[in-house]
Amino acid sequence: MKTRYNAGAIALHWIIALLILSNIGLAWWFNTLHGQAKIEPVQLHKSIGITVLILSTLRLGWRLAVPAPKLPEDFRGWEKWLAQTVHVLFYMVMVGLPLTGWAFSSASPLIHVFPIVLFHLIPWPTLTPLANLPHDQMKAAHDFFLAGHGLLAKLAYVLIVLHVAGALKHQFISNDDVVARMVPFLRLRKTEAT
Repeated sequence: MKTRYNAGAIALHWIIALLILSNIGLAWWFNTLHGQAKIEPVQLHKSIGITVLILSTLRLGWRLAVPAPKLPEDFRGWEKWLAQTVHVLFYMVMVGLPLTGWAFSSASPLIHVFPIVLFHLIPWPTLTPLANLPHDQMKAAHDFFLAGHGLLAKLAYVLIVLHVAGALKHQFISNDDVVARMVPFLRLRKTEAT
């Protein structure tokens, strides 16, 4: 029975995690800035967010094509439910945060001045229906998607805490192989059967 994630799933997990944490730090930083100083970090935040969207879509496809290893048999019902719920919510956040960011950026007059260009190299399309709304409707759409972005960001904080707490619990209290399934340099305590 397969007990470890494959190399592709592991790589996508850690790359996406690093990008999300980088974007959180970047958002905290640029929210302390004003005027011109804010433009470049906001543009980088958008580039990272779209990259997370692309990689998360790839990861979701990978997950559907290559199922995850089964959870250990000794997991209690609530542990399985919590693990599965956190993973589903993470996918919602990994896709929903960039989509709402893209939407509220498109529903802003500034999109015509500062279009999304991924890492100053690849032009990213504007959501044209949002960018062409009349002013009042554009403002309402912008505020709606911005509020959704903020709620998903708060959910991301909760999920990160739960995910890290769960990993620490399994590594240091339960003393099982759950963390080693996703960390390539950790040895599995139980022998992997092929």
